[in-house]
Amino acid sequence: MSAQNQQRCFIGLGANLSEPVAQLKRAIAALAELPASSLGKVSSLYASRPMGPQDQPDYVNAVAELHTGLTPLQLLDALQQIEQQQGRVRKAERWGPRTLDLDLLLYGNAQLHCERLTVPHYGLAEREFVLYPLQEIAADLQLPDGRSIAQLCLQVPRRGLTAIGSAHS
Repeated sequence: MSAQNQQRCFIGLGANLSEPVAQLKRAIAALAELPASSLGKVSSLYASRPMGPQDQPDYVNAVAELHTGLTPLQLLDALQQIEQQQGRVRKAERWGPRTLDLDLLLYGNAQLHCERLTVPHYGLAEREFVLYPLQEIAADLQLPDGRSIAQLCLQVPRRGLTAIGSAHS
C-alpha cells in the first residue's frame, strides 16, 4: 500500500498486570506486524498512578505512532485482537486493572463518533499518561480541533508521571 493511502495514527498503550513492561513491549511488536501498517516512533515507557480505583498497581504507559491503510474500525478490531491475545478480559469495572489496554487516540485528522469508536479519544486532552508520551514523539502535533499537544501539556499536570525507560530495550 502506498504511503499516500496511509493515515498517521497514535495508539495509547497501558498495562498494570502480568509484567506490564513486557506486555507493552509485546504489544509494540504486534503493532509492527499489523497488515497494511508500519510502526513509527514509540515513546519512552512511563509509570503512572491508576486513574480509577487506587487499590491497584501503578500503570506502565506509552504512545506509539502507526502509519496504516486500515480503516478506523479495522484498526480498532486489530487492537482488540492484540489485547485478547495478551490476556485482556473486558470487565464491567471501568478503569480497573488490566493486562493490556490499547486505545486509538488519533486517526489522521479524522473526527469520528460511532457506537464502537470515538476519535480523537475522548480522554486524550485530560490524561497526562497520554499527553506527555505523545508530546515526546510528536511535539508539534495538533488535534483536529486545532489545539496543540504542547499547549495541552502546559494545562495538565504530570501527577507523578515518570519516564522509566525505553520501549525498545
